[in-house]
Amino acid sequence: MSVQPRHQPQLFRSFFQGSFACSTACRAEGKRVDLVINSGHDMLLDNDYAALATHHLHTARDGARWYLIEQQPGEYDWSTFMPMLHAAERHDVEIIWELAHFGYPAHLDIWQPQFIDSFARFARAMAEVMRDEGHTQPFFTPVNQISFWSWAGAEVAWLNPNSSARAKDLKRQLVRASLAAMDAIRDVLPEARFVLTDPLVHIAAADASEATIEEAQRQHLAQFEAWDMLSGRLHPELGGDPRYLDIIGVNYYPDNQWFSNGEPLTQEQPAWRPLSQLLEEVWLRYQRPLLLAETGAEGDARAGWLRSVMEQVNITLENGVPLEGVSLYPVAEYPSWADYRRSPGALLGLPDPNGNRTVYEPLALELRSQQIKMQNAQGRKA
Repeated sequence: MSVQPRHQPQLFRSFFQGSFACSTACRAEGKRVDLVINSGHDMLLDNDYAALATHHLHTARDGARWYLIEQQPGEYDWSTFMPMLHAAERHDVEIIWELAHFGYPAHLDIWQPQFIDSFARFARAMAEVMRDEGHTQPFFTPVNQISFWSWAGAEVAWLNPNSSARAKDLKRQLVRASLAAMDAIRDVLPEARFVLTDPLVHIAAADASEATIEEAQRQHLAQFEAWDMLSGRLHPELGGDPRYLDIIGVNYYPDNQWFSNGEPLTQEQPAWRPLSQLLEEVWLRYQRPLLLAETGAEGDARAGWLRSVMEQVNITLENGVPLEGVSLYPVAEYPSWADYRRSPGALLGLPDPNGNRTVYEPLALELRSQQIKMQNAQGRKA
C-alpha cells in the first residue's frame, strides 16, 4: 500500500502570510467604511510591509480600492494604488491583489450588465499597470468572498447593495463579473494566477430527523455554489469553466461551524469536524491548490488558535493535500467594518500618534515557532 507523500508548498513566496483588512463596503445607512484608511494602513505602507518582512511573512493579501481608482466612469487614478505596489516591492513582499472587496464605485448599479463591463475594464487596466511595472505573473482575487457578499449584501442587507431575498441573483452577478475580470486580465497577463476566496464552513443537523439532516446537508453544500458556478458545474450558462478555478482560498474562524438551526457548534461537541477534514473535502471536490486565506481569533485566543490550526494544517499536508499557505487575518488591527468596534485579533495593533504599531508578542512567538516547525518538517520530507 503506497503512502501519500507530505505536500511541499511552493506556490507562494512564503507559506505563512498576512491579510490586510481592505473592505470598502457601504453599510446599510450608506456610509462607506474603508478599512485601509481605518486601520492606518494607507499612511503606513512602508512600516506595515517592513513589519511583515520582519516576521517572515513575504506574501500578503491587500486591496486595490476600485471606488477610489475609478471615481469617474472609465477614468483611472492610480495614486492610491501605486504607493502600495512600490512599498511592497521595496520590502520584497508578494501581494495577492483584491479588486473588489465588498465595495465598488458609487456611479455603478451592481445589478446592471454595465457593472460587469466596468469591472472587466478595470481589471484589464489593473493588469496593464502590473505589466508595465514588470509583474508578469501576479496574483489576483477578482471578487472577494462571493458567497459571503451575496448573503451580507442581498439577503440580510448588512452592506451594499442593501437588498433582501436576492442572494442567488447577486451570487450569479458576482460570478459573471469574476469571469469577465479573469478573461480581461489573462488577455494582458496570460500567466496571472487567481485566488478565489469564500468561507469554509460546516453545518451540522440540529436533531436526528430526516428533514433536519437534509436541511443541514443543503446548507453545508451551499458553500460550494460560487466555486461550482466559476467552474461551470452549476449554472453553466454563466460561462464558467474549469480553467477559471485556479487557487481556492478558504477563510476559517472559530465560529465557522454551526447547527442548521443557527446555534453555534463548538469543538467540544461531537458534531464538530476537524479543519483537516474540511480542507480535504474541498480538495477532493475540485482537485485545485488551496490557500487558507484568512484565519485568526480575537484577544487572548490568538496564539492558541494558530497553534490548533497548524496542528490541522500539518495533518492536511501529511495527507498530501496541496495546501499552499496560511494567512493571518487581520494582520493589522482595524475598527470593525460591521459595528465600529476594534477587532483585537491582529499581529500588529492600531498605530499610535507616531505611527507605531504594537506587536502582540504571544502571537508573534507562536508564529515564529510554527514557522520553524514547518521548515523542519519540510526539510525532513524534501
